[in-house]
Amino acid sequence: MTRVSLAATASYLPERWMTAAEVGERSGIPEHVIVEKFGLRGKHIAAEDEHVSDLSVRAAEVLLEEAEVDPEQIDVVMYYGSMWKDYAVWQAAPWIAHRIGATSAYAVEYDNVSAGTPVALRIARDMLLAEDDLQTVLVVAACRESYLLDYGNERSRFMFNFGDGAVAGLLVKDGGRNALLGCHGITDGSFSLQVKVPSGGSVSPNGGYRYLDVADPVEMKDGLDEVSLANFVGAAQGALERSGATLADVGYLCGIHMKPSMHRAIVAGLGIDPSRAAYLDDTGHMSGVDPLLALDRAARAGELRDGELVLLLAAGTGYTWAASVVRWGDDD
Repeated sequence: MTRVSLAATASYLPERWMTAAEVGERSGIPEHVIVEKFGLRGKHIAAEDEHVSDLSVRAAEVLLEEAEVDPEQIDVVMYYGSMWKDYAVWQAAPWIAHRIGATSAYAVEYDNVSAGTPVALRIARDMLLAEDDLQTVLVVAACRESYLLDYGNERSRFMFNFGDGAVAGLLVKDGGRNALLGCHGITDGSFSLQVKVPSGGSVSPNGGYRYLDVADPVEMKDGLDEVSLANFVGAAQGALERSGATLADVGYLCGIHMKPSMHRAIVAGLGIDPSRAAYLDDTGHMSGVDPLLALDRAARAGELRDGELVLLLAAGTGYTWAASVVRWGDDD
């Protein structure tokens, strides 16, 4: 049977780190609330001239160097990060591929929000399984959405944890460790218009509010409170079922940054030891970047055990909940 593996990962975080105190000062929210309720000690902020293509290239270059991969041997470069890129109506993937020297790569774009990592892994795996001549896919994602925040807008306060960063992953067919197994997703489109930048699309191309906004925070919160936990668990169970496993088999959780109370509820709902669940309180939330960044960190820290299942779990406005499963370290 053909096997797809997550052979290598890498990440990049901008130099500047914005503290919880700074977030509190700009938003008028007490620092202790930012730390305790938002679960944020601080987050990285891209330089003014540092865009998602730049962030993505930095992460990709680290991966290529560490894994000793010739970029000319990469078959596909897939960008799946934040939809807010260097330019509007523009693909970042071809520019990223060019800059890293992936001259033979087919560049594809999977624009997404916070559900990005599990869905990108699913799409990349399916491409490798479907096309005999493809052997490697480099997935890259970046976020610079700290620049889309208006700290004076109380409607968008749940997004004040948004930070900047990038991640890269190398998927290979019939080789390497860390088998990529099943993936699953659940979508509820009734939330689709709640979170958006109202300006810049065809509805309002040239005017309007140019920051992230929430149409009706109360309606959104009440609706998500009813379905979110169940859909997180449902996405995880679906991915595990497709992997021939159950929740009891999960050894480590890599999720997105969210408020601590929701994180604890998900960990409990999945039945995972809290010490085996990553929490990115020093980066905040970075669109589709979080789960793969959490995995990269855990791997580098030696926290992942050979043979255990790692669950990559995410949700993104739209609203989609998604999960992918990796069997860590198993090269059989």
